[in-house]
Amino acid sequence: MGERQIDDALQDLPPSSKFIYKVLADAGPMTLKALSEETLLSSRTVRYGLDQLEDAGFVDSSPALHDGRQTCYRLRDAATGDGETGSAVLVSPEWLQERLEDVTRDDPSLCLVEADGEYDDGHIPGAVQIDVLADLVDVNGCGIADKRCFEEYVGSLGITDDSTVVIYSIDDNQYAAYLYWLFKYYRHTDVRLLDGGKRRWTAIGGQLTTECPEFTPRDYEAQLPDERIRAYRSDVEAALSRETTIVDVRSAPEYEGEQTQPPNKDLPAARTAGHIPGTIHVTWSDVIDEDGRFKETAALERLFLERGLHPDTETIVYCHVGERSSIVWFVLSELLEYEVVANYDGSWIEWGNLIDAPVETGGDE
Repeated sequence: MGERQIDDALQDLPPSSKFIYKVLADAGPMTLKALSEETLLSSRTVRYGLDQLEDAGFVDSSPALHDGRQTCYRLRDAATGDGETGSAVLVSPEWLQERLEDVTRDDPSLCLVEADGEYDDGHIPGAVQIDVLADLVDVNGCGIADKRCFEEYVGSLGITDDSTVVIYSIDDNQYAAYLYWLFKYYRHTDVRLLDGGKRRWTAIGGQLTTECPEFTPRDYEAQLPDERIRAYRSDVEAALSRETTIVDVRSAPEYEGEQTQPPNKDLPAARTAGHIPGTIHVTWSDVIDEDGRFKETAALERLFLERGLHPDTETIVYCHVGERSSIVWFVLSELLEYEVVANYDGSWIEWGNLIDAPVETGGDE
């Protein structure tokens, strides 16, 4: 169903249904309780609006992921344009191929971004480049671009705050997830990852080019940062004495204290090796399958439950500079819908260089 057809069909529905449709389109799947809180409508009005949307074929419902007693409502794929991905935060290479002509236009409605430093070697046609560590992160990965810098940089690439932004990268989408997290930090409404990244794109025969697209710089207006999804050193220090789960997603040699920097990466070494005391170790690559795509939901749920992570417990994730932990943040926050998950972007390059910061070594107990 095209946008004009959707608009025409919505015209016949009550105002509450139109409002709920917009909220679901902006925020993704929600329960009845969450919709009532977000829209400030009564539960009875929300239920009526949802019934009208379901009857018109706009909404699907299913048991909530972590509480089967509640119902989760989501827009159907035909309405959201998610194609076969079934997700508001992931798109498939096939979905992108169908829209490649739209991506290559100088049109801010759909923008494609490659988020690494390999852009000049070949990128998907129409993609612009953001080398997130070089362009939007401060020296040694400590700190991210402030609101004004983010607005100016993103706007200079032809992206607006109303754009649907699809991001991909090499290395199993680590840098893409980091940039996704940064867009969400500034509350961008519609941002998605290309599942499997550049590796999956080329595997299905997707073309690459070395030609840079022409685009018109545009105004981008970021929202105030969403500090709920970012952890600072003070948050980690406070977490050591309360019921907060801290997850280290680095490789085993880094976690155990045998290496002060990631293997096979040109990143600065920390002064000390080891991990933050009391952390749970879940290697970031455990969430990715052999094709570079995210594993099935059931497998992801099982992975984290077996490691002692629970959806209703506040969670902080970290790695070396924040890019690998963004992958796990994405899984927990966006795919599994854990309630409170924050990415510690200072990560080990900050903690491991502190004086007298508590550090543990050795493997999992």
